[in-house]
Amino acid sequence: MNIVINITIGIAALLHIGFLTIEMFLWDKPTGRNIFHTTAEFAAQSKALAANQGLYNGFLAAGLIWGLFADDSVKIFFLSCVIIAGIFGAFTVSKRIFYIQALPGLIGLVLLLAF
Repeated sequence: MNIVINITIGIAALLHIGFLTIEMFLWDKPTGRNIFHTTAEFAAQSKALAANQGLYNGFLAAGLIWGLFADDSVKIFFLSCVIIAGIFGAFTVSKRIFYIQALPGLIGLVLLLAF
C-alpha cells in the first residue's frame, strides 16, 4: 500500500509543479490565459501576483517530494496544506480547484491515515 500512497503523493507533487509552471511562466501566454479564462490585459496586470502564487505551489511540491523520503508527519503536513489551499481556492475562486488540487491531496491523506 505504501507504493499506492507514494504514487498518489507523487501525482499531487506533479500537479503542483504544473501549477508553478503555469502561474510563473505561462500566466500571460495563451495557454495560461485559456486555463484560467483570463484576458491578456488581466494576465499582464496580475503577472507578478500569479508568479508569487506559483512559487508557493512550488514549495508545496517540494514538501510533497520531501515527504516521499521522510516520515509520515511530513506527508501529513504537506498533504494537509494542499487540501486547505484547495478548499480555500474552491471557496474564493472556483469550485473546480477543489477537484484539481484538494481532492488528490485528500485521497493521499486518507490512504496514508488508513494504512
